[in-house]
Amino acid sequence: MGDNSRRCSVWLGAETGILKGVSVTRKQAFNFCNTNHLSREQEVRALCWGDPAESELLVGSVDGTVKTFSLEKGVFTETRRCGDPAGGCFAGLAALSGSVLATCTECGTLRVWREDRAEPVTEVAAGKNVCRMRQNPAHPHKVATGGKDNALKIWDLQNTESPVFTAKNLRDDWLDLRRPHWVRDMAFIPDSDKVVTCTGYQQVHVYDPSTPQRRPVLEAKYGEYPLTALSLPTRGDSVVVGNTHGQIALLDLRKGLVRGALKGLTGGVRSLQCHSSQPVVASCGLDRFLRIHNLDDRKLLHKVYLKSRLNCLLLTSRDLEEGAAEAEVTEMKEEEEVDEVWDAMEQVEESKRKMSEEEEEPQKKRSKKWKKIQD
Repeated sequence: MGDNSRRCSVWLGAETGILKGVSVTRKQAFNFCNTNHLSREQEVRALCWGDPAESELLVGSVDGTVKTFSLEKGVFTETRRCGDPAGGCFAGLAALSGSVLATCTECGTLRVWREDRAEPVTEVAAGKNVCRMRQNPAHPHKVATGGKDNALKIWDLQNTESPVFTAKNLRDDWLDLRRPHWVRDMAFIPDSDKVVTCTGYQQVHVYDPSTPQRRPVLEAKYGEYPLTALSLPTRGDSVVVGNTHGQIALLDLRKGLVRGALKGLTGGVRSLQCHSSQPVVASCGLDRFLRIHNLDDRKLLHKVYLKSRLNCLLLTSRDLEEGAAEAEVTEMKEEEEVDEVWDAMEQVEESKRKMSEEEEEPQKKRSKKWKKIQD
């Protein structure tokens, strides 16, 4: 199992509770779970890396447990209880320094956990109906939360008395009616303090906490259906968004215009992630397919069927095809070793035994009978 896990470059969590690893070049999928004890209570809702070296994977399940998966061994090595299922599913999972974890549930409870304690060391109410929690890659101790009728908030986990930033609702419409807000996903724009969000009302907003303005500094709309996920490419001047009807588009964050659309999806998008160094984006959702598109020419590069409805995905920071190349080298070496063993064995020649006349006569009789039947 360790060889299979090392060759995987994409990791996905399924509704059935299965952790799936995919080798992109081989288009092979591997299941890492105990198939004898699968249940809906083990549904995977959140994935994140457990360490900067990406040797461990943290898997958040519906039953409130966080499992640690070792990529070197190819097995789950630890299970931690990080909440009660009655408090809702995980809306986000983040690894802090050491073995410290940050979790957030749909009911809005943001907690910080230490390995040596069964109870959380920090617990904050982030508001009801939280849809997503995201960690700031540049400042791991900062996270953002948001949900339905729950505005974007940025928290400093080192000082949780109050949010660092709380977004203000949009201005009323032309009838002076309140405009509802529904934050579905968010991401921190690199090399800046800005945060981009997508909503269930087809909106993409950009907030700048470094300015006094708490309303969006940019607002754009895409499509006619609720947006469910977003991710930022490496350049940071655009954002990839997906909606409930399987539509994915690339939007310009400077002008709010649509640069292009990615085609080939047939079900609602549940998770998106752009690669940290390559111009590709991976997506998964209800149609049970993992798809990887090129952001430059918007062509579909890889498509793998995974048999289960997928909730989340996670990409490795290395080249997506690097793991498969290493696996091919190891297999080539194994095949060469096997060939050497066979070549070293002595060849045994069997002498051809001449058939006796007694053995030849029954054969001749059978052949004559067969000819008569054919005639």
